[in-house]
Amino acid sequence: MLFKPSYFNMRTIVAAVGFYILSVCGFFASAAPVEIFVNQVAYEQNGYKTGIVKTDRPVDHHTRFELVEKGSQKVVFSGILQASQQVKDWSVNNWYAIADFSALKTPGTYRLVVKLAGKTDSSYYFPVQPGLLPAITIPAILQFFQHQRAQSPEELGADQHVLLYGSDKRVDLRGGWCDASGDVSKYFSHLAYTNFMLPQQIPMVTWSFINTAEQLPGLIHKAGIEEAFNDEALYGADYLLRSLSEEGYFYMTLFSYFKKDPEERRVVGLLADSKTTPDYQCAWREGAGMAIAALARISKWNRNRDYNAAQYLAGAERAFAHVALNSLKYADDGKDNIIDDYCALMAASELWIATRKTVYQAEARKRASNLCKRLSATGYFIADDKNRPFWHAADAGLPVVALVRYLDIENDRNFRKAVLATIKRAIDYNLKVTKEAINPFGYARQHFRFGGLIKSGFFMPHENESGWWWQGEDARLASLAAAMICGGRLVYPSSNEWGVQPELLKYAFDQVSWILGKNPYGMCMMYGYGYKNVPYMASMYGHGSGRGGISNGITGKDGNADGSGIDFKVEDNGNEWRWSEQWIPHTGWFLQAVTALARRENK
Repeated sequence: MLFKPSYFNMRTIVAAVGFYILSVCGFFASAAPVEIFVNQVAYEQNGYKTGIVKTDRPVDHHTRFELVEKGSQKVVFSGILQASQQVKDWSVNNWYAIADFSALKTPGTYRLVVKLAGKTDSSYYFPVQPGLLPAITIPAILQFFQHQRAQSPEELGADQHVLLYGSDKRVDLRGGWCDASGDVSKYFSHLAYTNFMLPQQIPMVTWSFINTAEQLPGLIHKAGIEEAFNDEALYGADYLLRSLSEEGYFYMTLFSYFKKDPEERRVVGLLADSKTTPDYQCAWREGAGMAIAALARISKWNRNRDYNAAQYLAGAERAFAHVALNSLKYADDGKDNIIDDYCALMAASELWIATRKTVYQAEARKRASNLCKRLSATGYFIADDKNRPFWHAADAGLPVVALVRYLDIENDRNFRKAVLATIKRAIDYNLKVTKEAINPFGYARQHFRFGGLIKSGFFMPHENESGWWWQGEDARLASLAAAMICGGRLVYPSSNEWGVQPELLKYAFDQVSWILGKNPYGMCMMYGYGYKNVPYMASMYGHGSGRGGISNGITGKDGNADGSGIDFKVEDNGNEWRWSEQWIPHTGWFLQAVTALARRENK
């Protein structure tokens, strides 16, 4: 029998449909604006390519996205958004849906478009080209470091006779790079008093330039920056050698005290709150290891600037002999830790490569073995001689990078086997901890100790050994991206153009894209590139924010001691440096990330 709805039933159906339509309209009328986050600088044609759609409630699971080509305004690709995800540690009001367009292989300039309840939202335009990421960013990074050179008349005049703190002795420390857009001091390392948080600064940047020049000579030549790029590496090496004392140690810090008078600058050891001491001699972890590594490596170029190749090598060997005897005396706690191990490993490996001497072979093997023994059952490294997890705001990838460089010369089967197993376990750990939480951006997570407990999270704890120092971790992300690719080629090889398996490639591209704008604030951290940058930061002697430099980045919520939550500020009563200030380790490590992600060249 055919069913015939009654008048009452029809009224009920119409009312229900009307209520549903009004509800849907009201849903989106009251919704917060949709935001779409993309890498604002460059996607690789064959790389992992995603955008993120942010809404204040989940999108329908059939919601489509489109890529619109800039010139023709035609839709050239479409797909379905992945299920919305909520990172409750960051916010209970925001949902993120991934738009994966990795399958798009056609070069061009596009915008990502979504339509929700009749409203269209789109991203910034972004380019997709083969080799575009390093082609844009490597010349930009060179430009930034040229800007950071401490070569104003004020700096050169003062630094050629700068006083050692607590002494009447003066030394010539001209050259080097200013540390940050707001700090014209020069550091081999800082945070020495924390023992476990020390970043590698001018020495690491110098090594980074040398490594990229050796890995990508064709790209650098094609970009027309070969002479300038090589000169920047030599410029850094000259400062390292000039900073080597007669006794055989390196001067750690040339500090400005943030004063306008350049004659106030001093060579110092540095504690919290800008308190200075005469403890300016570098231990392995305080910049000596990476400085020796850079000098030894560049000596093989057989090129001259202020010094020649023989002087670079002689300085590296003299420093190595001195630091090997005195590092524990210079270290604040008198003990070796993981930072000493990977910095000494870099020094010994580069000297072994440069000289083939057994003394460096023995030290390299010892330090590599130390790192292997530091790997915990969970997969993170142990920083001390007890149970402190190794977490680092800048150099988290350096243990793996150091082990990879060591394997460039190590041929012993047993040593190689142990180190390859360590690299594999470290990579497995980083992949696992990053996937353990809802993480639509693929942000590199980490373990740390807080309140006596081992925890995992997105950002470093604000309550730590420094007593005050925490900031964005773009250097950490870039260092891990570099480690994932360099290490992955050895333990997870693939026949693709990067030579590494897709899961590792995705991890690395996620970190780079986060820095270049695919983050919850839509902020491109490379100044002068993309569409949305942090405000300009002024500094002394003509310095300040430099085009191509990388800002500190996003942190845990201000006020959350354990680093939970999420925060990014461009104004904070003078404390905005935690997020917006450029810092040379960020840009130096970003150089290594894009070097690893560049097409490999035949050596």
